[in-house]
Amino acid sequence: MKLRRLGWAVAALALPAHAATLTEIDFLGDLPVVLSASRLAQPLARAPAAVTVIDREMIRASGFHDLPDLLRLVPGFNVAYTRDNTWGVGYHGMGDAFSRRMQVLIDGRSVYQPAFGQTPWAYLPLAVEDIERIEVVRGPNAAAYGANAFFGVINIITRDPSQTQGGHVSAQAGEQGNGGIMARYGASNGDFRFRLSLSEQRRDRFDAQAEETATRHVDFRGDYRLSDSDELVVNLAASRGDWRQGRSGDPFEPIRGLDVGSEHVQLQFRRVVDQATEWSLQFYHIRSFIDDGFTVRDYPLIPGPPPDLFVDVSADLAQTQWREDVEFQMIMGMNPATRLVWGAEARWEGVEAPGFFSGDDSHSGALYRLFGNIEWMLTENWIVNGGIMAEHHYYTGLDFSPRLAVNYAWSPDHALRASVGLAYRSPTFFEADGDVRFFTSTGMFLTQRFAPNKSLQPEKILSREIGYVGHVRPLDLRIDARLFNDRVSRIVGNEDIDPGTGETFQADNMNHADIRGADVQLRWQPHRDVDLILNYARVMIDSNEADIEQSAPRNNFSALGIWRPAAGWEASAGVYRVGYMKWLDDGDETEAFTRVDVRLARRWNWQGHEMELTLVGQNLGGERYAEFRPNNQFDTRAYAGLAVDW
Repeated sequence: MKLRRLGWAVAALALPAHAATLTEIDFLGDLPVVLSASRLAQPLARAPAAVTVIDREMIRASGFHDLPDLLRLVPGFNVAYTRDNTWGVGYHGMGDAFSRRMQVLIDGRSVYQPAFGQTPWAYLPLAVEDIERIEVVRGPNAAAYGANAFFGVINIITRDPSQTQGGHVSAQAGEQGNGGIMARYGASNGDFRFRLSLSEQRRDRFDAQAEETATRHVDFRGDYRLSDSDELVVNLAASRGDWRQGRSGDPFEPIRGLDVGSEHVQLQFRRVVDQATEWSLQFYHIRSFIDDGFTVRDYPLIPGPPPDLFVDVSADLAQTQWREDVEFQMIMGMNPATRLVWGAEARWEGVEAPGFFSGDDSHSGALYRLFGNIEWMLTENWIVNGGIMAEHHYYTGLDFSPRLAVNYAWSPDHALRASVGLAYRSPTFFEADGDVRFFTSTGMFLTQRFAPNKSLQPEKILSREIGYVGHVRPLDLRIDARLFNDRVSRIVGNEDIDPGTGETFQADNMNHADIRGADVQLRWQPHRDVDLILNYARVMIDSNEADIEQSAPRNNFSALGIWRPAAGWEASAGVYRVGYMKWLDDGDETEAFTRVDVRLARRWNWQGHEMELTLVGQNLGGERYAEFRPNNQFDTRAYAGLAVDW
């Protein structure tokens, strides 16, 4: 499937790229340009890592309105709604409710939260309609992005205001509380262009949970061309959620209301010095919060049995997290055969969550990075990519994450890649300093559930891969495949340090794993009106921990087909086959399932307005399947949507 509509402005803003030498042809070519593998804009055949691109056509055809669902279109990814309005996302195993081994970026802004390493998918101030494309680096990429780029990078690139001029309103409504409305307006005045988006989304996930949510957000982006060589981008956004969650009859998960929210400001300045040189400076501030507290009435006093005294137990789960980040980046064309990107970053982040840190007011730290990536064309056919990240983390000190990749392109349409890299994941605030204790409502200590560990080391992964990227022109078939072997050590797990009662746990570098296998993505256009995307992954894990060995399905398959039978009509179908697996930590075993989604859309023009009506059916196979936990039963559901552009 050809990548469409990705123009010059997106390349300039997503990750400041080698902009002066890029044209629209680069992005519409047979092997498209990607921005996320090395911080340099590169065709897939020259990139040092495997990259899956989810473009706007795929996003629309999938029928998904929750951002994590889109990752089902990436080979080797597993996605599940967990509980408490969180999502589990894993790649080649070791998935849990926090997605803590993935670096998630939105226009170059890291959105994972420092307290638990969590990506707040449910209240990111971003509408799916405002996404231009998503680039997913399949494999470790700490050489370019540092901590948390452990198993991969998810880089979400939003639409440039020049692509969203005029008005847009869309609404959806359907079963299981699926509903929402989004409005956007964009305009320009001389060298200034902007877009403003407002959205409200409502969900009611599963029958067994009381988790109705209403999440609203506002998102503003303004781009100002200061001169022929300088550009300033400003992004301001905020979200607020009124959530209801919990489980009936569960004393430590009572049904209750939550207030959640996040806001950020991001500034990007970019200067093009000449055709081969540019530099950029970025600053952003992020703040997020969850207001969560409850009291359990008449809970049996610990220990028992038999309980002969009942008490009221109070829990304060409120939390506020923040991050401030400054990054400088320089791209240089050293000679016709060599390009270099280098830069530095400083980050300050912290958390206030007394209930998770035994009453401590706050925890904070600073990390510093120096990075560099070089692309060297030895000959017309041989390309070498080398990169390294030096990172000083507030818990683990100084680490170096190198990567070396060699690409051999024996023709413009076919290339092989061999690479080796080292990456780390530093402990989160909770893993290192978490101290959870329960008290009665009168202040009497009951038990400690989690204890800190000041001596945690960073997780470490040595990754080796062989990849192939090709275009079989007679069939119009594009292939992206890789064989991988990842050795993961010092995996952080929870150790029971109180065997007598089994109630106190502590994070420890207790596990290791060897992960090997293959994943492949095929994009085939057998007819100009038909597109097929096929993904398959086979993963095998050897570990000292049985749960880790079962944390990835042995076989994972997905397919998305798009058919345009007549002008204005579009039909699409997605098939998602996931084998048996075990979600870690709070997750459970889930049996294999096959899910089939279908979408039908009709576009037409009415009095100068562009209209689109959509009907989407999900899990049309008729059988419920379990996500993350056995009682998270995903049944057949449907919704309709209407969009208007002017």
